[in-house]
Amino acid sequence: MAQGGLPADSGPLAEIAAAHGVSGSQVAIAWLLARSPTILPIPGTSKVSHLENNLAGAAIELRPVEIERLTGLV
Repeated sequence: MAQGGLPADSGPLAEIAAAHGVSGSQVAIAWLLARSPTILPIPGTSKVSHLENNLAGAAIELRPVEIERLTGLV
């Protein structure tokens, strides 16, 4: 996820994104928000459409098993 890139369209992140019908970026934001109430992701973007996508990540409710699975990737 560093430097604005996400893993390929396969693996746990892609599977969880597909299950929720959202992008990997949105799942990454949802995961960060679910990890701690003191974490505030600040994604950078130069396009309004990307900002809207990023904001939509806050509405995704990941299941505990999904959070654990994503945490295991880092």
